[in-house]
Amino acid sequence: MSGILLTKDTGKILGPIVKLLGYIMEGIFYVIDKIGIPNIGLAIILFTIVIYLLLMPLTIKQQKYSKLSAKMNPELQAIQKKYKDKKDNDSMMAMNMETKAVYAKYGVSPSGSCVQLLIQMPILLALYRVINNIPAYVGQVKAAFFPLVDKLIEQPGSADFVKSFTNAAMYAKQFENENFTNGVVTYVQNTFVDVLNKASTAEWASLKDQFSALAADVDHTVTLLDRYNNFLGLSMSNSPSFTFREAKAAGSAGMMIVAFIIPVLAAVTQWINVKLMPQQEMTSDNEQQNTMMQSMKTMNMVMPLMSAVFCYTLPAGMGLYWVAGAVVRSIQQIVINKHIDKMDLDEVIAQNAEKAKKKMEKANAQAQQMAAYANMNTKKAGVASKASTQTLSKEEKEKLVKDSTEYYSKNAKPGSMMAKANMVREYNEKKSK
Repeated sequence: MSGILLTKDTGKILGPIVKLLGYIMEGIFYVIDKIGIPNIGLAIILFTIVIYLLLMPLTIKQQKYSKLSAKMNPELQAIQKKYKDKKDNDSMMAMNMETKAVYAKYGVSPSGSCVQLLIQMPILLALYRVINNIPAYVGQVKAAFFPLVDKLIEQPGSADFVKSFTNAAMYAKQFENENFTNGVVTYVQNTFVDVLNKASTAEWASLKDQFSALAADVDHTVTLLDRYNNFLGLSMSNSPSFTFREAKAAGSAGMMIVAFIIPVLAAVTQWINVKLMPQQEMTSDNEQQNTMMQSMKTMNMVMPLMSAVFCYTLPAGMGLYWVAGAVVRSIQQIVINKHIDKMDLDEVIAQNAEKAKKKMEKANAQAQQMAAYANMNTKKAGVASKASTQTLSKEEKEKLVKDSTEYYSKNAKPGSMMAKANMVREYNEKKSK
């Protein structure tokens, strides 16, 4: 295997996106460090705001699509009702034509919302990769693990000891990689940093006990990481569930309550976010759509609860991102709703209908020009070849026409006028047969 650094995402699709977002996160951390507040929690909040602002154009398009969809749904339902019991080919084609006309009238695409979600999905996955592994993308945070890591690598049995940490299982392949077994320095360093980055308070204490000669280095690293990770009393690297267990064992009722802050905020902000989203109304005419809408409502009720569960078990940094994202989306939603509510949708629809009409007229005009051009060329070719073919036999004339046709069909440049004329001619010949 090659010496790939597994601390960073190296996938062909997500890799470049994660790398770009990593640069943004590092830039944000650099700025807040310069003003004296180098904190991962604050960096995550600012990072989330920046990313959602960058996604704002897509969000506006998606919400505009939702508003227009709600307005055009009655027309789509009327078409479906009209052709409900008609399954013949002509009726199906007519239904498709009328449906396309409605979409053109409102200026939206049937896949419009899906396309925007597909664009956002890799970005959101990349966000998770960056936030879940801050030291891989923020050099200053990674530097906090040194010189401890270099000294720890030199200690006999250190790899086996670190491998026994709870979260080390997710990096098992890195410990088995030939780069690790062959002692490739950078690879081994990154593997140790990966595991230590997710080490609990108890595991840091056990590391100090196991390698007492490194006690000062462990204390120095823990102090720096606490400074970076501590946000409102919570460590961004520990999960709320772990914080609750530690607080319970220590008999700290205050910290037990604090441990639930992020999961509760995640559920509340997610619920608010769902309520602010445009909701389609159920109709008595379309049972299938009503069933789908009922499923969506159920999912909207379950989502806040799922958010709380996930944020309770994941590192607090991920939970903070979840909460910050929901707050930013809610604010965006309020602003976008006000913007769209001020729009005259009837005027937008009229403009879209006019654009669709002009587009259709242009397409028809081009088709007529192609047909006329093809007929004109066919006539000219017939006149020009008439004299030269009078002395030929019937078989020779047929072969000449066939060879000429095949030559121009094969050598016409794709997309050229000649190619399009050939397509029209071939269509006319098939139709006449």
